[in-house]
Amino acid sequence: MSYKADLKQLLKPYYWFNILLSLTYVTCKRTGYICNFLFPSAECELDSRETEILFFLIIVVMLRTRKAGSVTMVNYLSSSFVYTKIANLILWFYADIRYGLPYGAILILSALLLPEPTYTGPEHVTYFRGPQVLDEELKHHKSTTWIVCLYAAWHPACVNFAPVFAELSASYSLDNLKFGKLDVGRYPESATKYRVQDGPTSRQLPTILLLTDGQEKMRRPQADHTGKLQKFLFSKDNVKAALDLDGIYQECKKKLAAAKNVKKDE
Repeated sequence: MSYKADLKQLLKPYYWFNILLSLTYVTCKRTGYICNFLFPSAECELDSRETEILFFLIIVVMLRTRKAGSVTMVNYLSSSFVYTKIANLILWFYADIRYGLPYGAILILSALLLPEPTYTGPEHVTYFRGPQVLDEELKHHKSTTWIVCLYAAWHPACVNFAPVFAELSASYSLDNLKFGKLDVGRYPESATKYRVQDGPTSRQLPTILLLTDGQEKMRRPQADHTGKLQKFLFSKDNVKAALDLDGIYQECKKKLAAAKNVKKDE
């Protein structure tokens, strides 16, 4: 996603309102006239406890966004909102319970009325209802190359990767090059079959499989020769390079053209 697209996304109410919620305490504490009104008996500076909470917040956000595989500005913000709002809630309660309660109520209302925008762009993705359905597809259409994403709907990294996978499917899908998704959270037998951990701390979600001739040819992330899982950032460019999508696309196009020529000759 480009910076222009990121900025356009940030104009949506969900993002700017959550940015405001994430900055409320520091802004109020550091703005003179607001601070004097809300905290008439306190200095308009952050004390040591408040500073500790903010430093801890920064560390948590950095670790969690990195673990979630956030690669764009919007991804970073989406991953950090939960922690920044919790930190603000703690700070408001620490300052005065009379401020903490209404702030908590605002958080609940915003979650109900302003859910995070979901991707609504074009996609050419087949959603498999269990590994048996995928196996049947591979068995009956061995000439089709499949790129399958193993995911869990509740996993932040999978949520972040969803629009990237959808965009790739819209750009590269052919009659013999298809994209599919399999929810290992909903179908845990899929996780067992494809050797993917589906727990909350899993580093294998999402996992991309490249399937040709009905067999797995490649996956990301993958383990090295020692069995250690190699970190993989699920950006559009990384996926294209790792799977050689451009090369696969051209090869599949040639096969389609050859098949059409054979039919014409017949």
